[in-house]
Amino acid sequence: MARQLRAEQTRSTIITAAADLFDRRGYESTSLSDIVEHAQVTKGALYFHFAAKEDLAHAILELQSHTARRLATETDNRGHTSLEALMRLTFGITRKSVEDPVLRAGLRLATGGIQPRPPLSHPFTEWLDIVTNRLVSAVKESDVHPDIDIDVVAHSLVCFFVGTRVVGRTREPVARQPRRTAEMWNILIRSLVPVTRRARYLSLAARLEREIAPV
Repeated sequence: MARQLRAEQTRSTIITAAADLFDRRGYESTSLSDIVEHAQVTKGALYFHFAAKEDLAHAILELQSHTARRLATETDNRGHTSLEALMRLTFGITRKSVEDPVLRAGLRLATGGIQPRPPLSHPFTEWLDIVTNRLVSAVKESDVHPDIDIDVVAHSLVCFFVGTRVVGRTREPVARQPRRTAEMWNILIRSLVPVTRRARYLSLAARLEREIAPV
């Protein structure tokens, strides 16, 4: 049991080290030797868990997918409206991205052309499905205008959310992401939500930003 625990800890250490380097340097500019040095493990330990750099990239994408699905399930199970659940999901991913290099690396890998291995879906496909489902429900709950094109809005929202994080990565500290997520929602709420319900969601965006903003 102790040996298995040590193996799991070593695997986690290697993934975190690889994610940090992929996030800061990029996938192509990071070698396995770089990861060994950064993780402070032996090459034998790395190859015991991962035969190639592509295996590490896939492990990071798997963890990113698991985190997104877990957060989506958690927000769905708390009795929120569909729009609030969607907002809380984006702020939850933002918070995790600020804290966790694995989530940041997953985004960089996804935007850098790394393809997940089946049966894992591409992160953007997964996010589109999640956003689409919540928008459909939000329309039924009268929190979103009924005449919107849900496919267009879902695509635009995912592009907005991903693009904000990609641009911010090179232009400002990662701690700025909660503010950018709130700014995104301020724009979307004014265009999607009926006037009678708008104040509630604008207030929610401000509150969620305060809850996750670094002290």
